[in-house]
Amino acid sequence: MIEIPLLIMNGTLNKVMLIGHLGDDVKMHYFDGGNCIGRFQLATNEVYINKTTNEKITSTEWHNLVVRNKAAEICEKYLSKGDKIYVEGRIKSRQWQAEDGTTKYTTEIQVTEFTFLTTKKETANHRQSHEQEAAKSTNFDAPNEGLPINDLPF
Repeated sequence: MIEIPLLIMNGTLNKVMLIGHLGDDVKMHYFDGGNCIGRFQLATNEVYINKTTNEKITSTEWHNLVVRNKAAEICEKYLSKGDKIYVEGRIKSRQWQAEDGTTKYTTEIQVTEFTFLTTKKETANHRQSHEQEAAKSTNFDAPNEGLPINDLPF
């Protein structure tokens, strides 16, 4: 028997892949029962040259990302503003009633997978350990060759 994936059967696909930088730290919201969600914005850039002015233009697109439960806790622990991340997920639009009675709309990326590309915490830890290692290995004295410090070899 041949299995046909659901993707082919219904003929649709809702998949997003992004690489960008966090616009702020992850904001957590906890629910009764222990579940939680984390929200953050991700910036992606497009760079092009304006043909009439020959000027380099950078256009930034902001994406609202949502991670759930354990993934949200991991993101909160390791990510901070400016960090670079790869995410996969699906687009989800939703609406709600604001306190003033108006209907609000948003489009979000429901993250299903992610990979940290650079984190400030990782970079800071790497820099600190590298500096400590450099300080340890800096030795301007001539090698002792196993002789007592106050004993001259002649």
